[in-house]
Amino acid sequence: MAQIGKAPCDDTLILHGARAEESTCPDASKPWVLAAAIVGSSMAFIDGTVVNVALPAIQADLKATAFQAQWVVESYALLLAALLLVGGALGDHYGRRRIFAIGVGIFALSSVACGLAADVHQLIAARAVQGIGGALLVPGSLALISAAFPEKERGKAIGTWSGFSGITAAVGPVLGGFLVDHVSWTWAFYINVPMALLVLWITWRHVPESHGASASGGLDVWGALLATAGLGGVVYAFIEAPTQGWNSPYVLAALGVGAVGSAGFIAVERKARTPMLPLGLLRIGNFSGANLLTLLLYAALGGGLYFFPLNMIQVQGYSATAAGAALLPFIFIMFALSGWAGQLVDRFGPRLPLVIGPAIAAVGFVLFAVPGVGASYWSGFLPAVVVLGLGMAVTVAPLTTTVMNAVGPDLAGVASGVNNAVSRAAAVLAIAVFGAVMAWAFDAALANGLREMGASAEISAFLEGERSKLAGAVMPPGVDAATAASVKRAVAESFVAGFRWVMLLSAGLAVLSALSAWLMIGKGPATQPVDEKR
Repeated sequence: MAQIGKAPCDDTLILHGARAEESTCPDASKPWVLAAAIVGSSMAFIDGTVVNVALPAIQADLKATAFQAQWVVESYALLLAALLLVGGALGDHYGRRRIFAIGVGIFALSSVACGLAADVHQLIAARAVQGIGGALLVPGSLALISAAFPEKERGKAIGTWSGFSGITAAVGPVLGGFLVDHVSWTWAFYINVPMALLVLWITWRHVPESHGASASGGLDVWGALLATAGLGGVVYAFIEAPTQGWNSPYVLAALGVGAVGSAGFIAVERKARTPMLPLGLLRIGNFSGANLLTLLLYAALGGGLYFFPLNMIQVQGYSATAAGAALLPFIFIMFALSGWAGQLVDRFGPRLPLVIGPAIAAVGFVLFAVPGVGASYWSGFLPAVVVLGLGMAVTVAPLTTTVMNAVGPDLAGVASGVNNAVSRAAAVLAIAVFGAVMAWAFDAALANGLREMGASAEISAFLEGERSKLAGAVMPPGVDAATAASVKRAVAESFVAGFRWVMLLSAGLAVLSALSAWLMIGKGPATQPVDEKR
């Protein structure tokens, strides 16, 4: 699952989003504002997890390859990550209520388009538009709270929003799995429509308009476009390379676009009046260290757990509902330990928890690599889920605190937004890169498995055309039951071989994130003056 629950620094985006202005929201409107923000952000949270559970059904129904299924997730996540910061700036400039409502409307209409998609290409296009809506919706929901509640009331509002977000994170995958099992995968998207109508009604009737203090600072449009091109070029190359080959002119062109876009983004950010990424922040040791940790650890989390529901459903034979519930212990541990983890920086400083937490998470990823085909959830996967949840619980609150403490209060909102976007971009990149690793390991293991079982040339040729579907490969027609069972076993074991590679890579990234905390966090001054443009 590319994004489980809230991304880091969501709460601090609310806390600091309106620091420079006093709330003028009437008391009678405040509960309605909170309700709109909760339901609106819940749509995005649910969508970030439900789709992964629905992917096997989508792949089978639309006859999609595994790489096209990746695009179903990546087209949404790519535009959400790249446009998230500019979406928040649009709300400051043109009105938070207005941009939030536009985002909800785009999200709802594109959700209908997702459900009506007749083929995977239409679904991918609709998901991309949905990502644009999410980029307006997600920061808009947080900005509504920051604008409506004065600082002395904001803490309680944040607590309420966070509590409901935790419930959403827990219920979303299970609800999505139930809809897939008992109705259709299309309802994983249609469920957004009644929620969107409710949010739009509340927003229209009860939410006052507000603008940000930075409304006159200008929009970093070129930064947003170049960030999208840089991220998108790299993602396209890694997703398409397993089928087109690394020598394909399209793949090489995509890599070139990614490189040029990334370099152009850095150049533009150095000169922009109001940059998406103030490069001066990166000179602060704790801030740069925390964001490097975020990049590595959330790449491991998003990239690794993308393949977990596919393993549970296509290989282990679990229902979509059961697969959606498989990560509930992870979410409950994160929720239960959040208060305790929030005190760790005060007691031990930032470095120790940010070394220990990712190290524990690395052990969890290693445990995910242990179970084989036919493994029991309780003895095979639950220990990994619990250990990973513990590691992330130890990490997330200290990570957020470190990001906020690294800069002064005037830049706290910018710093939290950057860290939030980094976590989402990390997952986008990792799903693409890990998909290429999975394809390589799957192909090698399947070729070896077919050779060992003495598969005929006809069976091998048939599966050569099916290998792009990974564990969703269709069995060869006209073979006896014993041969079909052997081929199915070979396909399942090949996916597990790739899954193990992915999880061990995730463990390696988690270890590197712990090492980055050890080397970079807690050294030098906690904060220093920042030139936002340089």
